[in-house]
Amino acid sequence: MEKEVKFFVFVRNDDQEVIGGIRAICFWNTLHIELLWLSEECRGKGVGKELIDSAEKFAVEHGCEKAFVETTSWQAKPFYEKMGYHHIATINDRPKGHASHYLTKDLK
Repeated sequence: MEKEVKFFVFVRNDDQEVIGGIRAICFWNTLHIELLWLSEECRGKGVGKELIDSAEKFAVEHGCEKAFVETTSWQAKPFYEKMGYHHIATINDRPKGHASHYLTKDLK
């Protein structure tokens, strides 16, 4: 059984306040993005792309060949698609009145 490698990537502003971050795990040769958070002040400025790029780089260095993420209908599906992730499944009414989307990407 492969050992799980849990990791975090943070971005800070000039005042050293955390303005974004990723929580992820590497296992089964796959980067699993558990959480991506961006403050209002840094959205649309490339910070999310920097976080994804950093997490993917770390994952490749730890033997990951794929990436996987779950996001909900009110969240970041278009963002992940812009980052090269491909939609593979949707579960409707999870949570009630919304949908959960599952996306993946080959890491190279």
